[in-house]
Amino acid sequence: QVQLVESGGGLVQARGSLRLSCGVSGSIFSINTMGWYRQAPGKERELVAAITSGGSTSYPVSVKGRFTISRNNAKNTLYLQMNSLKPEDTAMYYCAAKRLTLWDYWGQGTQVTVSS
Repeated sequence: QVQLVESGGGLVQARGSLRLSCGVSGSIFSINTMGWYRQAPGKERELVAAITSGGSTSYPVSVKGRFTISRNNAKNTLYLQMNSLKPEDTAMYYCAAKRLTLWDYWGQGTQVTVSS
C-alpha cells in the first residue's frame, strides 16, 4: 500500500505563487507515474501535472507554463510549484499515484483558493 499526504494549500492573491507538497510512504515499488489532480465545485476532476519514473512531465494547456511538477526522492516528496495563479485555479488539489493504467492511490487533498 501507498500513503499520500498533501500540504501547502491556502489562500493566495492572483498572480501569486504556492508550492504544494506530497509526502509519500509505503511501498512505491510498482509506481510508474505520479501526478496532481484538482477539482473545483461543479467542475470535472482535471489532471494538472504528471511525472513518470523516467522524469518525463506533462501538463494541460490550462496550467502549462505556470505549474511545475517535481520530486525529491531522498525526501520521498512530490511537489507542485504553482506560479502566476488565477482565480480559476481555485480548487481542491490531490496527489495521486499510478501503477500501470490506473490511478490507485490518492491523498486527502489540500485546498487552494486564489483571490482577485
